[in-house]
Amino acid sequence: MDRRSLLAALPLIGVAGRVAAQIARAPLPPPTLPITIVAEGLRFPEGPVVMRDGSLLFVEIQRKTVSRLSPDGKVSVVAQLEGGPNGLAIGPDGALYIANNGGRFGFRIRDGINAAVEPAPGQFTSGSIQRLDLTTGALTTLYDACDGRKFVALDDLVFDHRGGMWITDIGKTPGDGGIFYATADGRHVRQVRGGMGSANGIGLSPDGRQLHCSETPHLWTFDIKAPGVLGPATSYPPAGEHGRLAGRTYGDSLKVQADGRVCVCTLFAGGVSVFDKAGAIEFIQSNDPMTTNLAFGGRDMRDVWLTLSGLGKIGKVRWTSAGLKPAYSA
Repeated sequence: MDRRSLLAALPLIGVAGRVAAQIARAPLPPPTLPITIVAEGLRFPEGPVVMRDGSLLFVEIQRKTVSRLSPDGKVSVVAQLEGGPNGLAIGPDGALYIANNGGRFGFRIRDGINAAVEPAPGQFTSGSIQRLDLTTGALTTLYDACDGRKFVALDDLVFDHRGGMWITDIGKTPGDGGIFYATADGRHVRQVRGGMGSANGIGLSPDGRQLHCSETPHLWTFDIKAPGVLGPATSYPPAGEHGRLAGRTYGDSLKVQADGRVCVCTLFAGGVSVFDKAGAIEFIQSNDPMTTNLAFGGRDMRDVWLTLSGLGKIGKVRWTSAGLKPAYSA
């Protein structure tokens, strides 16, 4: 049975990451672009952030760490955390900000692929935003609730040029996820959009006027009216659907190119779906059905690090177009 037939035969039991344990590993087509493996033996890597010194910060969700891949290929632990560190971003103060999912996922290896599954009883608490001082190692929890209501499972975050962060909550049951906006000082957080099934990747357009969010097969694009305020989706009325992935392919984290195209990492098909402004998709095949995230870097912003989470590896690729520089770096 080929991969497409296999996926079509599977029962759909949840959001991205939860059904992966039911997939028997089938041969993938060869990668579209040559991939060089730069780290392996990792425990579900995610959230890559390229640093000025050429190193790469990332999380190992199963290991519950923020880790560093140095330019010489060595991996070291930067911080040990509780819960489930998931998304990373450098803030305006040069600190590392962490979207922690609170232990939302357990993990199981099946046919050589490490997959995110339901957590063990008592493992899952609730999500939070944490700040890690990269100089002192001090870890602070900035937010664990909004308007008195605990977060469910925070997944990813991105900073705008005003120093605010847009955050996704992947949730646990349909409708309890959403998008939040918060200041980096820990004083203000507000829900921007609720009722989402599994808000995952998040990113900003090059001009900062639009917000992109992946939610299982959907890529949503919303117009930003003001910091933390989404206006009508005039570019993609009525609901803001920019595009949709085909079949049982699920969208995970995303990054934006300098030309405005949106790169959504995809599960099961295993690769990156690049959406243009009209919603047309160019698919870049990888060699892991759990290709969860990517980061742009290098002098020309065309070096890409891929988190190949199912295989526990990080791959490096020369991309066809330059990526968008994040608002802040360290």
